Amino acid sequence: MSFGKWIAGGLGWAVFGPVGGIIGFLVGSAIEGSTAKKITGGQRREGPTTRGDFMVSLIVLTAAVMKADGVIKKGELEYVKEYFKRSFGAEAATDAIKMLRDVLKQEIPVADVARQIGSHLDNSSKLQLLHYLFGIAKSDGHTHRNEVEIIQLISNYMGVSSSDFTSIKSMFYSDMYVAYNILGLDKNATNDDVKKAYRKMAVEYHPDKVAYLGDDVQKSAKEKFQKINEAYKSIKKERGIA
Repeated sequence: MSFGKWIAGGLGWAVFGPVGGIIGFLVGSAIEGSTAKKITGGQRREGPTTRGDFMVSLIVLTAAVMKADGVIKKGELEYVKEYFKRSFGAEAATDAIKMLRDVLKQEIPVADVARQIGSHLDNSSKLQLLHYLFGIAKSDGHTHRNEVEIIQLISNYMGVSSSDFTSIKSMFYSDMYVAYNILGLDKNATNDDVKKAYRKMAVEYHPDKVAYLGDDVQKSAKEKFQKINEAYKSIKKERGIA
């Protein structure tokens, strides 16, 4: 079934409010004029959330997460296509990707969109949606902090509890605060601050400096030195520091 038919067959609340503002110009091209007029004009249709509603919600929030780090990656598009193919079928997935490419060109009022979507989904659906969004962020092998922040914003406005969000986040993302704490920094430190902190600690905590204290002490120093290196590598990767 094509995506246009998904919309015609069930899209209700999602074409109104901020979500409707984003996809409105696409609906007419997805379905026949008479059906589009029936769905997008007149009074708002009331009723339960449909697969069409959920699918459009996924597309809009997918675009928000993909744009978060400023780069649209091929791996993310492939992940999204495979997810839609498994969930809705190959034909609908192809149409959904076409719509996604158009939505990616638009500005997305994330808070308003997430609030609208959250008011129509049950908690289980919200959690599934968050899991999917983290999957997009992780699809290139690294979850950027901007992606985590946008997903957290979506979660907050959808009304998901902090404990549920943290639980899902932990499946995909290692908290970078640990790395910053190891280097004695906060997340707002500049790239130069990060490099300076690392160089200073690499000298201060180098295992050779405590070799005279014996093997046990040097072993402990090596473990600490390794954690410093791992923290620095994590921050470098997160920030794209050369």
